[in-house]
Amino acid sequence: MLIQDQKIENPILHLVGDTADGMGLECYVIGGWVRDLILHRPSNDIDIVTIGRGIELAEAVAKHLGKHAHLSVFRTYGTAQVKWHDIELEFVGARRESYRHDSRNPIVEDGTLEEDQNRRDFTINAMAICLNKARYGELLDPFDGMYDLEECTIRTPLDPDITFSDDPLRMMRAVRFAAQLGFTLDDETFDAIARNKDRINIITRERIVDELNKIMGSIRPSIGWKLLDSTGLLPLIFPEIADLKGIVIKEGKGHKDIFLHTLQVLDNVAVKSDNLWLRWAALLHDIGKPKSKAWDEQAGWTFRNHNYIGAKMIPRIFKKMKMPQNEKMDYIVKMVDLHMRPINLIEDTVTDSAVRRLLFEAGDDIDDLMLLCDADITSRNAEKVERFHKNYELVRQKMVELEERDRIRNFQPPVRGDEIMEILHLEPCSIVGELKQKIKDAILDGIIPNEYEAAKAYLLQQAQEMNLLPHNSKL
Repeated sequence: MLIQDQKIENPILHLVGDTADGMGLECYVIGGWVRDLILHRPSNDIDIVTIGRGIELAEAVAKHLGKHAHLSVFRTYGTAQVKWHDIELEFVGARRESYRHDSRNPIVEDGTLEEDQNRRDFTINAMAICLNKARYGELLDPFDGMYDLEECTIRTPLDPDITFSDDPLRMMRAVRFAAQLGFTLDDETFDAIARNKDRINIITRERIVDELNKIMGSIRPSIGWKLLDSTGLLPLIFPEIADLKGIVIKEGKGHKDIFLHTLQVLDNVAVKSDNLWLRWAALLHDIGKPKSKAWDEQAGWTFRNHNYIGAKMIPRIFKKMKMPQNEKMDYIVKMVDLHMRPINLIEDTVTDSAVRRLLFEAGDDIDDLMLLCDADITSRNAEKVERFHKNYELVRQKMVELEERDRIRNFQPPVRGDEIMEILHLEPCSIVGELKQKIKDAILDGIIPNEYEAAKAYLLQQAQEMNLLPHNSKL
Protein backbone atom coordinates (compact mmCIF):
# COMPACT_ATOMS: atom_id res chain seq x y z
CA MET A 1 0.00 0.00 0.00
CA LEU A 2 1.31 3.44 -0.97
CA ILE A 3 0.66 6.38 1.35
CA GLN A 4 -0.12 9.54 -0.58
CA ASP A 5 -0.40 12.53 1.72
CA GLN A 6 0.97 16.06 1.66
CA LYS A 7 2.78 15.44 4.97
CA ILE A 8 4.72 12.48 3.60
CA GLU A 9 6.09 14.89 0.98
CA ASN A 10 7.88 16.76 3.77
CA PRO A 11 11.32 17.83 2.42
CA ILE A 12 13.10 16.66 5.59
CA LEU A 13 11.77 13.11 5.08
CA HIS A 14 13.05 13.14 1.51
CA LEU A 15 16.40 14.36 2.84
CA VAL A 16 16.55 11.46 5.30
CA GLY A 17 15.64 8.97 2.57
CA ASP A 18 18.15 10.39 0.08
CA THR A 19 20.88 10.35 2.76
CA ALA A 20 20.04 6.73 3.57
CA ASP A 21 20.20 5.84 -0.15
CA GLY A 22 23.65 7.40 -0.36
CA MET A 23 24.79 5.21 2.55
CA GLY A 24 23.16 2.06 1.19
CA LEU A 25 20.70 1.80 4.09
CA GLU A 26 17.05 0.80 4.26
CA CYS A 27 15.22 3.58 6.10
CA TYR A 28 11.69 3.91 7.45
CA VAL A 29 9.60 6.37 9.45
CA ILE A 30 7.78 4.31 12.06
CA GLY A 31 5.45 4.46 15.06
CA GLY A 32 3.46 7.39 16.38
CA TRP A 33 4.19 9.79 13.55
CA VAL A 34 2.77 7.33 11.02
CA ARG A 35 -0.29 6.77 13.21
CA ASP A 36 -0.86 10.51 13.58
CA LEU A 37 -0.34 11.09 9.85
CA ILE A 38 -3.21 8.72 9.09
CA LEU A 39 -5.37 10.22 11.85
CA HIS A 40 -4.59 13.78 10.64
CA ARG A 41 -3.17 14.69 14.06
CA PRO A 42 -0.28 17.17 14.26
CA SER A 43 3.08 15.69 15.24
CA ASN A 44 6.66 16.93 14.97
CA ASP A 45 8.28 13.94 16.68
CA ILE A 46 9.51 11.59 13.95
CA ASP A 47 11.00 8.15 14.68
CA ILE A 48 13.37 6.84 12.01
CA VAL A 49 14.47 3.20 11.96
CA THR A 50 17.23 1.87 9.72
CA ILE A 51 18.55 -1.61 9.12
CA GLY A 52 21.77 -0.94 11.06
CA ARG A 53 23.90 2.22 11.51
CA GLY A 54 21.17 4.46 12.91
CA ILE A 55 23.64 6.80 14.63
CA GLU A 56 25.71 7.19 11.46
CA LEU A 57 22.57 8.12 9.51
CA ALA A 58 21.65 10.72 12.16
CA GLU A 59 25.13 12.25 11.96
CA ALA A 60 24.93 12.45 8.16
CA VAL A 61 21.44 14.00 8.22
CA ALA A 62 22.55 16.60 10.80
CA LYS A 63 25.52 17.50 8.58
CA HIS A 64 23.20 17.99 5.57
CA LEU A 65 20.80 20.17 7.61
CA GLY A 66 23.64 22.50 8.57
CA LYS A 67 24.16 24.86 11.48
CA HIS A 68 20.49 24.96 12.55
CA ALA A 69 20.52 21.22 13.34
CA HIS A 70 21.38 20.04 16.85
CA LEU A 71 22.68 16.48 17.14
CA SER A 72 22.59 14.39 20.34
CA VAL A 73 24.07 10.87 20.34
CA PHE A 74 23.25 8.23 22.97
CA ARG A 75 25.68 5.43 22.15
CA THR A 76 24.72 3.40 25.24
CA TYR A 77 21.22 3.00 23.77
CA GLY A 78 22.26 2.98 20.13
CA THR A 79 20.11 6.04 19.37
CA ALA A 80 20.58 9.62 18.20
CA GLN A 81 18.38 12.70 18.01
CA VAL A 82 18.44 15.55 15.52
CA LYS A 83 16.52 18.72 16.40
CA TRP A 84 15.86 21.06 13.51
CA HIS A 85 13.64 24.06 14.20
CA ASP A 86 10.45 22.56 15.72
CA ILE A 87 11.07 19.03 14.38
CA GLU A 88 12.68 16.23 16.40
CA LEU A 89 14.06 13.23 14.52
CA GLU A 90 14.88 10.12 16.57
CA PHE A 91 17.19 7.61 14.84
CA VAL A 92 17.74 3.99 15.81
CA GLY A 93 18.86 0.84 14.10
CA ALA A 94 16.25 -1.91 13.79
CA ARG A 95 16.45 -4.23 16.78
CA ARG A 96 14.86 -7.13 18.54
CA GLU A 97 14.27 -7.32 22.28
CA SER A 98 13.95 -10.02 24.94
CA TYR A 99 13.05 -9.60 28.61
CA ARG A 100 13.75 -11.12 32.02
CA HIS A 101 10.73 -11.55 34.28
CA ASP A 102 12.11 -9.35 37.07
CA SER A 103 12.93 -6.34 34.92
CA ARG A 104 11.37 -4.13 32.26
CA ASN A 105 14.82 -3.38 30.80
CA PRO A 106 15.15 -5.46 27.63
CA ILE A 107 18.13 -7.30 26.22
CA VAL A 108 18.59 -5.50 22.88
CA GLU A 109 20.20 -6.91 19.74
CA ASP A 110 20.36 -5.82 16.11
CA GLY A 111 17.39 -7.06 14.13
CA THR A 112 15.30 -6.81 10.99
CA LEU A 113 12.48 -4.36 10.34
CA GLU A 114 9.99 -7.17 11.00
CA GLU A 115 11.61 -7.89 14.38
CA ASP A 116 11.55 -4.18 15.17
CA GLN A 117 7.84 -4.02 14.37
CA ASN A 118 7.24 -7.13 16.51
CA ARG A 119 8.62 -5.34 19.58
CA ARG A 120 6.23 -2.36 19.20
CA ASP A 121 3.54 -1.94 21.84
CA PHE A 122 0.38 -1.67 19.69
CA THR A 123 -0.59 -2.40 16.12
CA ILE A 124 -1.35 1.28 15.47
CA ASN A 125 2.24 2.10 16.51
CA ALA A 126 3.88 -0.69 14.48
CA MET A 127 3.24 0.72 11.00
CA ALA A 128 6.23 1.89 8.98
CA ILE A 129 6.60 3.95 5.80
CA CYS A 130 9.64 3.50 3.58
CA LEU A 131 11.71 6.65 2.87
CA ASN A 132 14.08 5.17 0.29
CA LYS A 133 13.53 6.77 -3.11
CA ALA A 134 12.65 3.56 -4.96
CA ARG A 135 9.86 2.70 -2.48
CA TYR A 136 9.07 6.14 -1.03
CA GLY A 137 5.68 6.20 0.72
CA GLU A 138 5.24 2.39 0.82
CA LEU A 139 3.34 1.35 3.98
CA LEU A 140 4.45 -1.80 5.83
CA ASP A 141 1.62 -2.85 8.13
CA PRO A 142 2.10 -6.49 9.18
CA PHE A 143 -0.43 -6.38 12.04
CA ASP A 144 -3.37 -4.58 10.33
CA GLY A 145 -2.81 -1.35 12.21
CA MET A 146 -4.82 0.52 9.54
CA TYR A 147 -7.82 -1.68 10.31
CA ASP A 148 -7.47 -0.97 14.04
CA LEU A 149 -7.29 2.77 13.32
CA GLU A 150 -10.52 2.52 11.36
CA GLU A 151 -12.13 0.49 14.17
CA CYS A 152 -10.69 2.84 16.86
CA THR A 153 -9.14 -0.14 18.66
CA ILE A 154 -6.03 -0.59 20.81
CA ARG A 155 -4.51 -4.05 20.23
CA THR A 156 -1.05 -5.55 20.74
CA PRO A 157 0.86 -6.97 17.74
CA LEU A 158 1.78 -10.19 19.56
CA ASP A 159 0.41 -12.11 22.57
CA PRO A 160 -0.78 -9.35 24.97
CA ASP A 161 0.15 -11.38 28.06
CA ILE A 162 3.77 -11.49 26.89
CA THR A 163 3.66 -7.85 25.76
CA PHE A 164 2.46 -6.58 29.15
CA SER A 165 4.47 -8.97 31.28
CA ASP A 166 7.66 -8.01 29.42
CA ASP A 167 7.05 -4.27 29.75
CA PRO A 168 4.24 -3.47 32.22
CA LEU A 169 4.36 0.25 31.38
CA ARG A 170 2.61 -0.72 28.16
CA MET A 171 -0.55 -1.32 30.21
CA MET A 172 -0.51 2.36 31.19
CA ARG A 173 0.25 3.34 27.60
CA ALA A 174 -2.74 1.32 26.37
CA VAL A 175 -5.01 3.25 28.72
CA ARG A 176 -3.36 6.54 27.79
CA PHE A 177 -3.81 6.00 24.03
CA ALA A 178 -7.45 5.04 24.59
CA ALA A 179 -7.96 8.33 26.46
CA GLN A 180 -6.00 10.48 24.00
CA LEU A 181 -7.50 9.01 20.85
CA GLY A 182 -10.97 8.12 22.14
CA PHE A 183 -10.29 4.45 21.25
CA THR A 184 -11.33 1.27 23.06
CA LEU A 185 -9.21 -1.68 24.18
CA ASP A 186 -9.97 -4.88 22.31
CA ASP A 187 -11.16 -7.73 24.54
CA GLU A 188 -7.90 -9.71 24.55
CA THR A 189 -5.87 -6.61 25.36
CA PHE A 190 -8.24 -5.59 28.17
CA ASP A 191 -8.27 -9.07 29.70
CA ALA A 192 -4.48 -9.33 29.51
CA ILE A 193 -4.08 -6.06 31.43
CA ALA A 194 -6.42 -7.38 34.12
CA ARG A 195 -4.39 -10.61 34.33
CA ASN A 196 -1.02 -8.85 34.44
CA LYS A 197 -1.94 -5.79 36.50
CA ASP A 198 0.31 -6.70 39.44
CA ARG A 199 3.34 -6.39 37.15
CA ILE A 200 2.83 -2.61 37.27
CA ASN A 201 4.55 -2.67 40.67
CA ILE A 202 7.99 -2.91 39.02
CA ILE A 203 7.45 0.41 37.20
CA THR A 204 8.77 3.58 38.83
CA ARG A 205 6.33 6.19 40.08
CA GLU A 206 7.90 8.80 37.82
CA ARG A 207 7.02 6.81 34.68
CA ILE A 208 3.52 6.08 35.95
CA VAL A 209 2.92 9.77 36.67
CA ASP A 210 4.21 10.68 33.21
CA GLU A 211 1.48 8.49 31.70
CA LEU A 212 -1.11 9.86 34.13
CA ASN A 213 -0.22 13.40 33.09
CA LYS A 214 -0.80 12.46 29.47
CA ILE A 215 -4.17 10.95 30.41
CA MET A 216 -4.99 14.17 32.27
CA GLY A 217 -4.13 16.19 29.17
CA SER A 218 -6.62 14.33 26.95
CA ILE A 219 -9.94 15.80 25.82
CA ARG A 220 -11.92 13.54 28.21
CA PRO A 221 -9.58 12.39 30.98
CA SER A 222 -12.37 10.34 32.57
CA ILE A 223 -11.96 7.72 29.82
CA GLY A 224 -8.49 6.88 31.09
CA TRP A 225 -9.41 6.86 34.78
CA LYS A 226 -12.40 4.60 34.17
CA LEU A 227 -10.17 2.18 32.25
CA LEU A 228 -7.60 2.23 35.05
CA ASP A 229 -10.43 1.26 37.38
CA SER A 230 -12.04 -1.41 35.22
CA THR A 231 -8.71 -3.13 34.43
CA GLY A 232 -7.79 -3.25 38.13
CA LEU A 233 -4.75 -0.96 37.80
CA LEU A 234 -6.23 1.92 39.80
CA PRO A 235 -5.90 0.50 43.35
CA LEU A 236 -2.31 -0.44 42.59
CA ILE A 237 -1.15 2.93 41.27
CA PHE A 238 -3.45 5.39 43.04
CA PRO A 239 -5.38 3.81 45.94
CA GLU A 240 -6.64 7.19 47.20
CA ILE A 241 -8.62 7.64 43.99
CA ALA A 242 -9.88 4.05 44.11
CA ASP A 243 -11.14 4.72 47.64
CA LEU A 244 -13.60 7.27 46.21
CA LYS A 245 -15.63 4.48 44.60
CA GLY A 246 -18.94 3.14 45.80
CA ILE A 247 -22.17 4.14 47.54
CA VAL A 248 -23.16 3.14 51.07
CA ILE A 249 -26.88 2.91 51.87
CA LYS A 250 -28.04 3.30 55.48
CA GLU A 251 -31.63 3.62 56.61
CA GLY A 252 -32.58 4.12 52.98
CA LYS A 253 -30.20 7.05 52.54
CA GLY A 254 -27.26 6.98 50.17
CA HIS A 255 -24.80 9.47 48.72
CA LYS A 256 -23.47 10.06 45.22
CA ASP A 257 -20.60 7.90 44.00
CA ILE A 258 -17.67 10.21 44.70
CA PHE A 259 -15.49 8.57 42.04
CA LEU A 260 -18.01 9.15 39.25
CA HIS A 261 -18.77 12.66 40.52
CA THR A 262 -15.03 13.44 40.57
CA LEU A 263 -14.58 12.28 36.98
CA GLN A 264 -17.49 14.43 35.88
CA VAL A 265 -15.91 17.45 37.59
CA LEU A 266 -12.60 16.61 35.89
CA ASP A 267 -14.22 16.45 32.45
CA ASN A 268 -16.10 19.69 33.15
CA VAL A 269 -12.81 21.44 33.96
CA ALA A 270 -11.14 19.89 30.89
CA VAL A 271 -13.77 21.49 28.65
CA LYS A 272 -12.81 24.95 29.96
CA SER A 273 -9.07 24.71 30.73
CA ASP A 274 -5.87 23.05 29.51
CA ASN A 275 -4.18 23.80 32.86
CA LEU A 276 -2.77 20.42 33.91
CA TRP A 277 -2.62 21.36 37.60
CA LEU A 278 -6.17 22.68 37.69
CA ARG A 279 -7.22 19.31 36.22
CA TRP A 280 -5.29 17.56 39.00
CA ALA A 281 -7.05 19.81 41.52
CA ALA A 282 -10.38 18.70 40.04
CA LEU A 283 -9.39 15.03 40.41
CA LEU A 284 -8.27 15.55 44.01
CA HIS A 285 -10.83 18.09 45.23
CA ASP A 286 -12.88 15.50 47.16
CA ILE A 287 -9.96 13.23 48.08
CA GLY A 288 -10.71 13.80 51.80
CA LYS A 289 -14.31 12.55 51.62
CA PRO A 290 -13.66 8.86 52.42
CA LYS A 291 -11.80 9.84 55.61
CA SER A 292 -14.46 12.38 56.64
CA LYS A 293 -17.58 10.32 55.82
CA ALA A 294 -19.86 9.96 58.85
CA TRP A 295 -23.48 9.06 59.56
CA ASP A 296 -25.71 11.65 61.22
CA GLU A 297 -29.20 10.54 62.36
CA GLN A 298 -30.75 13.82 61.24
CA ALA A 299 -28.63 14.81 58.25
CA GLY A 300 -27.73 11.36 56.91
CA TRP A 301 -24.29 11.00 55.35
CA THR A 302 -21.94 13.93 55.97
CA PHE A 303 -18.43 14.85 54.82
CA ARG A 304 -17.59 17.64 57.25
CA ASN A 305 -14.20 19.32 56.77
CA HIS A 306 -13.40 17.07 53.82
CA ASN A 307 -11.72 20.01 52.09
CA TYR A 308 -9.39 20.57 55.04
CA ILE A 309 -8.65 16.84 55.39
CA GLY A 310 -8.05 16.55 51.63
CA ALA A 311 -5.65 19.51 51.61
CA LYS A 312 -3.63 17.83 54.36
CA MET A 313 -3.43 14.63 52.28
CA ILE A 314 -1.99 16.28 49.16
CA PRO A 315 1.68 16.63 50.26
CA ARG A 316 1.82 12.98 51.31
CA ILE A 317 0.25 11.85 48.01
CA PHE A 318 2.64 14.01 45.98
CA LYS A 319 5.66 12.67 47.86
CA LYS A 320 4.58 9.05 47.40
CA MET A 321 3.80 9.56 43.69
CA LYS A 322 7.07 11.47 43.10
CA MET A 323 5.08 14.44 41.86
CA PRO A 324 6.54 17.96 42.15
CA GLN A 325 6.66 19.22 45.74
CA ASN A 326 6.80 22.89 44.85
CA GLU A 327 4.45 25.71 43.94
CA LYS A 328 2.37 23.31 41.80
CA MET A 329 1.63 21.18 44.86
CA ASP A 330 0.91 24.35 46.90
CA TYR A 331 -1.55 25.44 44.21
CA ILE A 332 -3.45 22.15 44.45
CA VAL A 333 -3.45 22.30 48.27
CA LYS A 334 -5.01 25.75 47.98
CA MET A 335 -7.62 24.64 45.44
CA VAL A 336 -8.64 21.62 47.52
CA ASP A 337 -8.75 23.63 50.75
CA LEU A 338 -10.81 26.51 49.31
CA HIS A 339 -13.15 24.68 46.93
CA MET A 340 -16.07 24.73 49.39
CA ARG A 341 -15.80 28.44 50.19
CA PRO A 342 -17.69 29.83 47.16
CA ILE A 343 -20.58 27.38 47.62
CA ASN A 344 -20.78 28.33 51.29
CA LEU A 345 -20.96 31.96 50.20
CA ILE A 346 -23.89 31.42 47.87
CA GLU A 347 -25.78 29.40 50.48
CA ASP A 348 -25.44 32.28 52.95
CA THR A 349 -25.77 36.02 52.43
CA VAL A 350 -22.91 37.20 50.22
CA THR A 351 -21.20 39.65 52.57
CA ASP A 352 -18.41 41.99 51.50
CA SER A 353 -16.24 40.68 54.32
CA ALA A 354 -16.55 37.03 53.22
CA VAL A 355 -15.80 37.89 49.59
CA ARG A 356 -12.78 39.99 50.61
CA ARG A 357 -11.38 37.08 52.61
CA LEU A 358 -11.89 34.67 49.72
CA LEU A 359 -10.16 37.08 47.33
CA PHE A 360 -7.27 37.48 49.75
CA GLU A 361 -6.78 33.74 50.34
CA ALA A 362 -7.17 32.68 46.70
CA GLY A 363 -5.07 35.56 45.34
CA ASP A 364 -4.26 35.27 41.65
CA ASP A 365 -5.79 31.78 41.59
CA ILE A 366 -9.32 33.05 42.26
CA ASP A 367 -10.44 32.60 38.63
CA ASP A 368 -9.21 28.98 38.61
CA LEU A 369 -10.99 28.38 41.92
CA MET A 370 -14.28 29.71 40.57
CA LEU A 371 -13.90 27.59 37.42
CA LEU A 372 -13.38 24.51 39.62
CA CYS A 373 -16.41 25.37 41.73
CA ASP A 374 -18.58 25.83 38.64
CA ALA A 375 -17.39 22.43 37.38
CA ASP A 376 -18.28 20.92 40.78
CA ILE A 377 -22.00 21.45 40.10
CA THR A 378 -23.00 18.03 38.79
CA SER A 379 -26.55 17.72 40.08
CA ARG A 380 -29.18 16.20 37.78
CA ASN A 381 -31.63 18.79 39.10
CA ALA A 382 -31.59 21.41 36.32
CA GLU A 383 -33.27 24.05 38.48
CA LYS A 384 -30.64 23.61 41.20
CA VAL A 385 -27.79 23.79 38.67
CA GLU A 386 -29.16 26.99 37.14
CA ARG A 387 -29.63 28.55 40.59
CA PHE A 388 -26.06 27.73 41.64
CA HIS A 389 -24.58 29.12 38.42
CA LYS A 390 -26.55 32.36 38.84
CA ASN A 391 -25.44 32.69 42.45
CA TYR A 392 -21.83 32.16 41.43
CA GLU A 393 -22.24 35.02 38.97
CA LEU A 394 -23.36 37.24 41.86
CA VAL A 395 -20.22 36.26 43.77
CA ARG A 396 -18.09 37.07 40.74
CA GLN A 397 -19.72 40.48 40.34
CA LYS A 398 -19.11 41.22 44.02
CA MET A 399 -15.47 40.18 43.61
CA VAL A 400 -14.97 42.57 40.69
CA GLU A 401 -16.54 45.45 42.61
CA LEU A 402 -14.49 44.86 45.76
CA GLU A 403 -11.24 44.28 43.87
CA GLU A 404 -11.65 47.55 41.97
CA ARG A 405 -12.41 49.44 45.18
CA ASP A 406 -10.23 47.76 47.80
CA ARG A 407 -7.38 46.05 45.85
CA ILE A 408 -7.62 43.02 48.12
CA ARG A 409 -6.08 40.32 45.94
CA ASN A 410 -2.60 39.45 47.30
CA PHE A 411 -2.53 42.59 49.44
CA GLN A 412 -0.15 43.12 52.36
CA PRO A 413 -1.09 45.32 55.37
CA PRO A 414 -0.08 48.90 54.44
CA VAL A 415 1.91 49.29 57.67
CA ARG A 416 4.89 46.93 57.68
CA GLY A 417 6.17 45.03 60.72
CA ASP A 418 9.43 46.99 60.94
CA GLU A 419 7.43 50.22 60.89
CA ILE A 420 5.20 48.98 63.71
CA MET A 421 8.31 48.28 65.81
CA GLU A 422 9.70 51.75 65.04
CA ILE A 423 6.45 53.60 65.84
CA LEU A 424 5.82 51.71 69.08
CA HIS A 425 9.47 51.22 70.10
CA LEU A 426 9.06 47.44 70.14
CA GLU A 427 11.61 44.67 69.73
CA PRO A 428 10.66 41.72 67.47
CA CYS A 429 7.88 39.86 69.31
CA SER A 430 4.48 38.24 68.90
CA ILE A 431 2.71 41.58 69.53
CA VAL A 432 4.01 42.89 66.19
CA GLY A 433 2.40 39.97 64.34
CA GLU A 434 -0.80 40.40 66.33
CA LEU A 435 -1.05 44.07 65.35
CA LYS A 436 -0.39 43.26 61.67
CA GLN A 437 -3.19 40.68 61.83
CA LYS A 438 -5.58 43.23 63.40
CA ILE A 439 -4.89 45.68 60.57
CA LYS A 440 -5.39 42.96 57.95
CA ASP A 441 -8.67 41.80 59.55
CA ALA A 442 -9.92 45.38 59.76
CA ILE A 443 -9.34 45.85 56.03
CA LEU A 444 -10.90 42.50 55.11
CA ASP A 445 -13.92 43.22 57.33
CA GLY A 446 -14.37 46.65 55.76
CA ILE A 447 -13.70 48.53 59.04
CA ILE A 448 -10.97 50.62 57.37
CA PRO A 449 -9.99 51.12 53.72
CA ASN A 450 -6.86 49.50 52.29
CA GLU A 451 -4.87 52.74 52.65
CA TYR A 452 -1.74 53.70 54.60
CA GLU A 453 -3.10 56.62 56.68
CA ALA A 454 -6.21 54.70 57.73
CA ALA A 455 -4.12 51.66 58.62
CA LYS A 456 -1.67 53.72 60.69
CA ALA A 457 -4.48 55.43 62.55
CA TYR A 458 -6.04 52.06 63.29
CA LEU A 459 -2.67 50.75 64.50
CA LEU A 460 -2.38 53.61 67.02
CA GLN A 461 -5.94 53.02 68.19
CA GLN A 462 -5.26 49.33 68.77
CA ALA A 463 -1.93 50.06 70.44
CA GLN A 464 -3.60 52.42 72.85
CA GLU A 465 -6.28 49.84 73.69
CA MET A 466 -3.50 47.32 74.37
CA ASN A 467 -1.76 49.81 76.65
CA LEU A 468 1.20 50.09 74.33
CA LEU A 469 0.84 53.89 74.25
CA PRO A 470 0.09 56.53 76.87
CA HIS A 471 -3.64 57.42 76.71
CA ASN A 472 -2.89 60.98 75.53
CA SER A 473 -0.08 60.07 73.13
CA LYS A 474 0.25 62.38 70.10
CA LEU A 475 1.96 59.72 67.96
